[in-house]
Amino acid sequence: MAKRLEGQGLIEFIFEGAIWRSRFVVILAVIFGLLGAIVLFVVASLDIWHVTTHTFHILISGVHPENFHEDMVSGIIGAVDLYLIAVVMFIFSFGLYELFISDIDEASGQNGSKLLAISSLDQLKDKIAKVIIMVLVVNFFQRVLHTQYQTPLEMLYFAVSIMALAIGLNYLSKVGH
Repeated sequence: MAKRLEGQGLIEFIFEGAIWRSRFVVILAVIFGLLGAIVLFVVASLDIWHVTTHTFHILISGVHPENFHEDMVSGIIGAVDLYLIAVVMFIFSFGLYELFISDIDEASGQNGSKLLAISSLDQLKDKIAKVIIMVLVVNFFQRVLHTQYQTPLEMLYFAVSIMALAIGLNYLSKVGH
C-alpha cells in the first residue's frame, strides 16, 4: 500500500493513486491484442493448409489450371501477410504491457528475446512501423501477381516500384544503426 507523503493532502493522495492505477485499463488492449494475434496465426495457418491440400489435389488429378502457380503463390503470400500482422499485434501487446503494467520477468532472463524488449513508446512505434512496412511490401507483391500489364510503360512502372521498394527497405534497415 502506498504511503501518503508529508505535506500531501488526502484528496491529492487518493486522486494520484486512482490516476496511477488507471493504467491497468491498458490490460484490455494487451489481452485483445494477443487474442487477435492468435486468431491471425490460426487463420494464416489454415490458409497455408488450404493451399497445400488444394495443391496436392491438383497434382493427384493431373489437371493443371491456367493460373495455378499465381494462385498458389498468392495464397502463401496472403498467409505470410497475416503472419506479419499477427507479429505486429504481439509486439504491440508485449510493448504496451511492458510500458504500462510491468516488465515481463521471463523476457529479461537468459532465454529472453531482445526483439520484444520495449523501453519507450518511440521504440514500440519503430518496431511496429518496421513490421507494418514489411506487411505493405508483402501485400504489394501479392497484388502484383494478379496485375495484367498491357503496355511497356506499365512494365516500367512495375520495375520502378520494385526499385523504390528496394531502396526504401535498404534505408529502413539502416535506421537505428
